[in-house]
Amino acid sequence: MIGLRFESLLAADPHAVWQWATSVEGIADEMAPLLRMTFPRGMHALPARDFVPGRRLCRSWLLLLRVLPVDWSDLTLVELEPGRRFLERSPMLSMAYWQHERTVTPATRGTLVVDTLTFRPRRALPPALVRACVALFFRHRHARLRRRFGAA
Repeated sequence: MIGLRFESLLAADPHAVWQWATSVEGIADEMAPLLRMTFPRGMHALPARDFVPGRRLCRSWLLLLRVLPVDWSDLTLVELEPGRRFLERSPMLSMAYWQHERTVTPATRGTLVVDTLTFRPRRALPPALVRACVALFFRHRHARLRRRFGAA
């Protein structure tokens, strides 16, 4: 298993950060221009309440540079504290195991966003390369969050 953690202190209200970070538009903005994640038509955000823990929300394709399919994720939330935290455990084509926890908490000067990742690539993929790619991607996501909300 590989574990990574990323955090950013943002100059914004936790509610605004949560609303943006769990919206389809916000997810797309964090990932752009490296990847795009597809969502079903009419889905505008991760569910706020009405979801069944452990039940797949949707199959999302991950598109490199917004067009080339490189992976898929059966997006699955296992825990949700609306406005504060989600825990996602999603089966993926590239990963034997994928877990992503995001917390959004008030801080003295704004909001602290923490992403904690635990994953194991499929055997065909070199773990060191996958670790480097995931780390680069989440550093990019946090840079996009800081650009949008400002660093506190």
